[in-house]
Amino acid sequence: MTIPQWPKDERPREKLLDKGAEALSDAELLAIFLRTGCKGVTAVDLARQLLESFGGLRPLLQASHTEFCQHKGLASAKYAQLQAVLEMAKRHLHEQLSRGDALCSPAQTRQYLTAQLANYPHEVFACLFLDNRNRVIAFEKMFHGTIDGASVYPREVVRLALKQNAAAVIFAHNHPSGVAEPSQADEQITRRLKDALALVDIRVLDHFVVGDNVVSFAERGLL
Repeated sequence: MTIPQWPKDERPREKLLDKGAEALSDAELLAIFLRTGCKGVTAVDLARQLLESFGGLRPLLQASHTEFCQHKGLASAKYAQLQAVLEMAKRHLHEQLSRGDALCSPAQTRQYLTAQLANYPHEVFACLFLDNRNRVIAFEKMFHGTIDGASVYPREVVRLALKQNAAAVIFAHNHPSGVAEPSQADEQITRRLKDALALVDIRVLDHFVVGDNVVSFAERGLL
């Protein structure tokens, strides 16, 4: 049975329009992106097969061009479309959290940091610089590392914070494994950075670890 023959409330596109995108499963969202399936396979079934093959939505979104195109039903045109969608999502969130805007909620910050950091295959350490009213001055991806970690230099963070005339900083880095649990090394570098910035009277508000979910040091009592 083809998707147009399904009950209306089970068709992904109609379901999205009626209930909103958040009501759809990963497979249903991916099916809308794919638009069509393959011979004898609906777009939803193809989406399920792809999610199983890649091991989930996150690995699919992180796949390289070569890895992506090795799978049935995917090619360069789909890869280009996917990268455009991901970049639009980043820019949309960036416009919501641009220079001069105050941080309104932890959820907004989490969304922004996830869009910026979640899809890297290696660790990236970033700083969100804020003024004394918690308004955004700048977001900087400062250090890039291997899949096991990034070398973070406190003096470089202090130097850039002073250059930005920041009153407060939020740190963030990703865990490519998807496991967002802070490591002992994460806690150690956070303490070093906090101590270094305290010498120049700059507050550390939080450190977020981005993986399949986002963990806050402040919420864990680790600051």
